[in-house]
Amino acid sequence: MSVLRIQAGEVKEYPYGIFRIDADYVSPGVACVYLLRQGDRLALIETGTANTVPHVLAAIASMGLTPEHLDWVIPTHIHLDHAAGAGALIAQCPNARLVVHPRGAVHMMNPEKLEAGTLAVYGEEAYRRLYGHLVPVPEEKVIQAPDGFTLDFNGRELVFLDTPGHALHHFCVHDPLSSSIFSGDTFGLSYRQFDNDDGRVLLFVTTTPVHFDPVAMRSSIQRLAALGPQQVYLTHFGPVAASEYNLQQLLASLDAFVAIAEAERGKPDGRHGRMRDALMNWFLQQVTERQIPVHASLVRQWLSIDADLNAQGLDVWLQRQEKTAG
Repeated sequence: MSVLRIQAGEVKEYPYGIFRIDADYVSPGVACVYLLRQGDRLALIETGTANTVPHVLAAIASMGLTPEHLDWVIPTHIHLDHAAGAGALIAQCPNARLVVHPRGAVHMMNPEKLEAGTLAVYGEEAYRRLYGHLVPVPEEKVIQAPDGFTLDFNGRELVFLDTPGHALHHFCVHDPLSSSIFSGDTFGLSYRQFDNDDGRVLLFVTTTPVHFDPVAMRSSIQRLAALGPQQVYLTHFGPVAASEYNLQQLLASLDAFVAIAEAERGKPDGRHGRMRDALMNWFLQQVTERQIPVHASLVRQWLSIDADLNAQGLDVWLQRQEKTAG
């Protein structure tokens, strides 16, 4: 199997007016946003970063439409690979309004704290390269979407589901017309580089900081599966089937990651590194067991960041658990 090549900003069309746009984040094929077309009106699910904005505007122009046709900008949660481009898009699309989880709304209107925290982690140069500048969204442009909120998208209903586990400010978007769900990070990650020749995918949960909660995550995953969608559109990366096989491997990854964390309970010194290494070994094992024809070096190249961030999230979760127990 040759390594899949995806171009930065590449657009792929799916049925029911769904367009996947590569978000140009870290590397092509890592993250995407979804542009939905209903008649001559548009909605964007996820915004990506400042780097994503010109790709979205180019995709709109390629449809023979203009920024004035974009009505809704909908990040599933406010992690910056999903929401950093929101303010810039709202500023350039005069009819667009932001639909955001109630817990995330204040950070979209006043992003200083969100930006400062991320700057502290990445440093100025890397932060600007990855995310650009966060533009505040005017309060009058913000709509908060609690659990069960429905949106009329030019006659097409979109239903918002509160789905904690990855983040407390996370919702998923159910699109009954296409019988699909736009899941952000709730239904895991699946990079196309690891698709098998028989059509199976490698799918696993993401436990990045700071709100990971395995009980809530399991409940949210099962809630999505219970809707019986035909497709689940992942931000990382593209649609996967909501099959029993995929559901079970997703839940098995949750159990495996929690087990890795539990083995480190009460042993805080150096455990982030040990958990990172254990997660990478788990990734390598999955590739071997599924007979995915990729070299171990590609696994390490693609999944080292996930292993590190997931270990960070597991460590934060363990610290909360230990503090409560103490």
